[in-house]
Amino acid sequence: MSAPGISLNGRYRLEGRPLFDVALDLPGGQWSCLLGPSGVGKSTLLRLILGLATGGTFDGTIRASDDAPLSDRVSYMAQSDLLLPWLSLTENVVLGARLRGESPDMARAERLIERVGLGAHRDKTPGALSGGMRQRAALARTLMEDRPVVLLDEPFSALDAGTRADMQELSAELLAGRTVLLVTHDPAEASRLGALILVMSRAGTQVWPGPPAAPIRAVHDPATLACQAALLDHLRKAAA
Repeated sequence: MSAPGISLNGRYRLEGRPLFDVALDLPGGQWSCLLGPSGVGKSTLLRLILGLATGGTFDGTIRASDDAPLSDRVSYMAQSDLLLPWLSLTENVVLGARLRGESPDMARAERLIERVGLGAHRDKTPGALSGGMRQRAALARTLMEDRPVVLLDEPFSALDAGTRADMQELSAELLAGRTVLLVTHDPAEASRLGALILVMSRAGTQVWPGPPAAPIRAVHDPATLACQAALLDHLRKAAA
């Protein structure tokens, strides 16, 4: 399946009051990174694309660039890991296929579990894992779905700095050519990963000028660091 672009245009209301206006065009086959203050509606945008309940109403349009339905082409990683506590790590990773009545590719699941650094923990249940391990298990489950559109809601937030960088690089490698929308609070992450960087506020969403190099960018690249610093300054001023 090809990776379509996605456009969102409209107004979202919560309890009858406008929460945000949105006019976004997410390029197909690239990473878009979305930042903004807590409560502005970033996670709600992901749920709108997914067609999930949000508690509010959206007046507008959500469409793929090829005009085909998105429903069967999207994988989603929520802020919470949503691992089932009675299943092993491995069975959580292949849960999507099980729920669809499909036979999961166990060899691929094992490879993904190894690549997220959890090979020694594959038979453990979520209660025996740390928060960072659980988040990596949820990442492996999302990658296992192999969809052309991938929505990630703060997927690396529970990880230490070194593991975070490793998982960013792994995700960039395995999701190359997919349409990815990443919600993050980390300017460094957006500056490193985003082909398109978006800053959301109640007044709307603006495109932020990213570094000239193509993602994934080197951690110490001067242009990446400059983008990170400018973006952090902007976010701090917006929150003041």
